[in-house]
Amino acid sequence: MVRKPQLSTVICTINRPELIGAAVESVLANDHPSFDLMVVDQSMDAATETVLEKFGSDKRFRYVRIERVGLSAAYNTGIEMTRAPLLAFTDDDCVAPTHWLSSIAAAFDRNPDVELLYGQTLIPPELKDAPGVVPSVFIPQERKLGRGHGFKVGAMGANFAMKRTLVDSIGGFDEALGGGGPLRSSQDFDFMYRTHRGGAVCLLCPDVWVHHYGIRAPQEWRDTLKAYGIGDGAFYLKHVRCGDFMALRLLLTRMARLAGRELRNTIRRRPVQWTYLRSYFTGMRLSLRYRVDRERRLYRLAGSPQV
Repeated sequence: MVRKPQLSTVICTINRPELIGAAVESVLANDHPSFDLMVVDQSMDAATETVLEKFGSDKRFRYVRIERVGLSAAYNTGIEMTRAPLLAFTDDDCVAPTHWLSSIAAAFDRNPDVELLYGQTLIPPELKDAPGVVPSVFIPQERKLGRGHGFKVGAMGANFAMKRTLVDSIGGFDEALGGGGPLRSSQDFDFMYRTHRGGAVCLLCPDVWVHHYGIRAPQEWRDTLKAYGIGDGAFYLKHVRCGDFMALRLLLTRMARLAGRELRNTIRRRPVQWTYLRSYFTGMRLSLRYRVDRERRLYRLAGSPQV
């Protein structure tokens, strides 16, 4: 009888055959004694599948190619097709250290009240002086978020983990949000906020880290900021439409800070980046095209099942 792994890892990928091999290799090199790895591929061609064929002999490795679009749909597929009580996620342009999974397991062991964990997403040393922007998240110290601990919205889906029981409690990812979805991004913020509103505790953990190789050229970074803005606006407004006054307060506070920052930069004649703020309003407008399941706090998309 095959024993169920203690931890299942999911990497979602689309059209990055030049990067996915290093990501998979780094996870399979981990020292955790009981894990498996599933790659959920949404690529437009077979190049990614070809790159990953060399890992097929590793019994811990599984590959699936799906037609459903969007990062959230890929996350939900990975959740549906794995079995372990702990789930860990990283991106196809990240490289994990050998202790990544062991650090995740240890963090949950010493914090039994925690159901969701976000770790650091760091810029690799060789990219620190490279032209372009590498999205990253630095966590200076361990911190719990949730009732009794305070809360803030802030995470990055390149490095997170959860107990499977959390999905059973609050549901899967909102398939309107996230890269490739109609509302572009912020599936991580949304999941984090739904975790909080569901009464669960989230941990920000500096011991859990990966290196991010997703460098963006200037035009790519503007496109990324646009996607971030659309997703953030749509995420906040969804919860406001559910009658959530905390979400309304967070939305108004965020808008005021953004507008104030850009106004100060204009007065001081510093470079101004209005792309994100404009896209924020665009996201709220676009989100009104979709009805909201107020009980589950998910946008309703025809033909898109959620876990």
